[in-house]
Amino acid sequence: MTDKSNTEMLLPQAGIPGYIPQPKKNASEDVIGEYKKQVQQLGDKGLKEDKTGLSAKLTYIVALAWAFFQMSTASWLLLDSLYVKAFHLAFALALIYLNLPTLKSELKSRWDLRILLAMKRVTIVDWMIGIVGVIGALYIVIDYAGISERPGMPIGRDLIFGVILIVLMLEATRRVLGPALPIICGAFIAYVFLGPYLPDVVAFKGATLSRFISQITMDTQGIYGVPLHVSATVVFLFVMFGTMLDRAGGGAFFTRLAISGLGQYRGGAAKAAVVSSALSGMVSGSSIANVVTTGTFTIPLMKRLGYPATKAAAIEVASSVNGQLAPPVMGAAAFIIAEYVNVPYVEVAKAAAIPAFASYIALLWITHIEACKLGLRGLPKKELPKFFVELKNGLHYLIPLAVLIWELVVEMHSAELSVFRAIIVLAIIMVLQPVAIAKVHDADLWAAFKFGIKNTLNSMAAGANNMAGVALATASAGIIVGCVSLGLGQQITSFVEALSMGNIFLMILITAVASLLLGMGLPTTANYIIMASLTAPVIVTLATGLTLHGQEIAIPLIAAHLFCLYFGILADDTPPVGLAAYAGAAIAKANPISVGVQGFLYDIRTAIIPVFFLFNSDILLIGIESLPVSLMIFAMTGLGMVAVSSAIQGWLIDKVNILERLILVAATVVLMFPALISGYVLPYEQRWWGYLVGIALFGIAFLSQKVRYGAKKKNQAAVAESDEELAVS
Repeated sequence: MTDKSNTEMLLPQAGIPGYIPQPKKNASEDVIGEYKKQVQQLGDKGLKEDKTGLSAKLTYIVALAWAFFQMSTASWLLLDSLYVKAFHLAFALALIYLNLPTLKSELKSRWDLRILLAMKRVTIVDWMIGIVGVIGALYIVIDYAGISERPGMPIGRDLIFGVILIVLMLEATRRVLGPALPIICGAFIAYVFLGPYLPDVVAFKGATLSRFISQITMDTQGIYGVPLHVSATVVFLFVMFGTMLDRAGGGAFFTRLAISGLGQYRGGAAKAAVVSSALSGMVSGSSIANVVTTGTFTIPLMKRLGYPATKAAAIEVASSVNGQLAPPVMGAAAFIIAEYVNVPYVEVAKAAAIPAFASYIALLWITHIEACKLGLRGLPKKELPKFFVELKNGLHYLIPLAVLIWELVVEMHSAELSVFRAIIVLAIIMVLQPVAIAKVHDADLWAAFKFGIKNTLNSMAAGANNMAGVALATASAGIIVGCVSLGLGQQITSFVEALSMGNIFLMILITAVASLLLGMGLPTTANYIIMASLTAPVIVTLATGLTLHGQEIAIPLIAAHLFCLYFGILADDTPPVGLAAYAGAAIAKANPISVGVQGFLYDIRTAIIPVFFLFNSDILLIGIESLPVSLMIFAMTGLGMVAVSSAIQGWLIDKVNILERLILVAATVVLMFPALISGYVLPYEQRWWGYLVGIALFGIAFLSQKVRYGAKKKNQAAVAESDEELAVS
């Protein structure tokens, strides 16, 4: 078998996953026989998703109904936002209880008390619990008029349904996300009720059950608050958009395009992994989904090229985790930031642009460094797909992305309307794409059209299934937000502020460490909501009065929120629990802890950026309207990231010494925060002249490396020549 075929086997199939043009009825026996053979092979690979049973059918119906409901509320269906949130939560609860049993066990008996331990499939008990949970979620809609007439004064029925909703919602969260988030929610609830009995240092006045239920389940400051609102109006559509694009073949297109463009260069497979993960992550907004979709192809390619399994997985994990930071979609938490900070989502995407793409530049540089250390080369050009052929074949995948960006940036429409229109365009493409393929292959057009319809509906249902965990995470986090709103937040904030002793830098360290620790057991969105609620206002407050060279430095609220988001996302590959690291390790057949450690080392560059943009809001383009200035800031931030990556990895052109490492660190600080140097001699408005110092420092390290590397090569050549002369003699 040739290398060419090896490479093609590792690459994802171009086109629509799972689609084979069905021949016309009057086709020859050879054509029909070949079609049956390909269908059989496809089934053997498990791509048919052979699901049977009532649960599977109900799941599909509920998921598809949810998708159409959310599409309707984004276009023609006018409902009170509270109704939308209630139905959103009800659909999520239904999907969880339809699919996930109470506990995992191998017990097969389903007709005694051990029914609660069934694992093979959910039981009638799970369905009954789910129905009660759905009623609990919809209770605020069912008795909307009555609840409106008794604000803050719940009656007995309100209390019963409120308790049922909280308990069953936390149970559903445990089933889909694990025990960490329900435990944290339980701790906050316990604090509310036990606060008066705690020591004075941490004591809290507490709340009655009536006030607690009213706040958490009958108000918009609890479960039905901002996080669930964002999930119900915007995040759902973006998640569905990403799922549909991947099911249409967009993920395979991004991977093949990246390999065809970068595969021939040193460490090309790793560079392609970074680019393809960035492209996929921009749309999917999920670390684990990104690892599973692109990593399935890029990790084996990297291993084939010579990367150790641990490093191959770590590179994929690091690039996939950063996908949640890359505009235009980013992760679910980015939309919540827009609501909390009260700015259009486009402003959040604009602020996140330079940090995200500078971080990817640094990761590309790290892959190059690793390739240099390992002495790796790229893949032969003849083995790679043709770039322009791949681009031409997948150009239609870029149309819905272009529509999304046009709607967001040019038309300045809301994120909800923008992604709705992008989904409509994508759905049309998904229906017509197999018809076009069938036309080219002279195959059955009607069968192709039916496949397109079915694939589109399946993709919408898959997107809804993917949203269940996000919806439960945001709703559960709403419990914490509600507890904070009861007055608990002021108590905790005061405690955290006292813990930091009023020092902004210690506060930043506490927030970063707490985000990483919480992120080990929480999804990014819930982690961000908790940390932003408790620490973002404190960071902004403690920065008040902070000056540098006589210039006051104010930390914008959006910077504090992005700081919490960044460290929450980094937890996805932080050992010992980083879920993205486990996913990458499974594909690479490597130790997940080793992958997590290596991935975290790669992601130190991402941890450095938020520390700088807290004090240098230029990196977030706050107040920057000039395109040339924006490009200059991006270039300098990217160079700063390259410098710090070289310092951490210990390699620039060759292995760096201690002095060069210190120079590179100094260059990073100046390039990321030029006012630190320019402020000594220039006013703040001319702070960008400080970049020249950073460039000079980087140049000194580079020239030092260049001279030493040249001398090393010269000595090696002389030794080789001497050895050759000895061999001849």
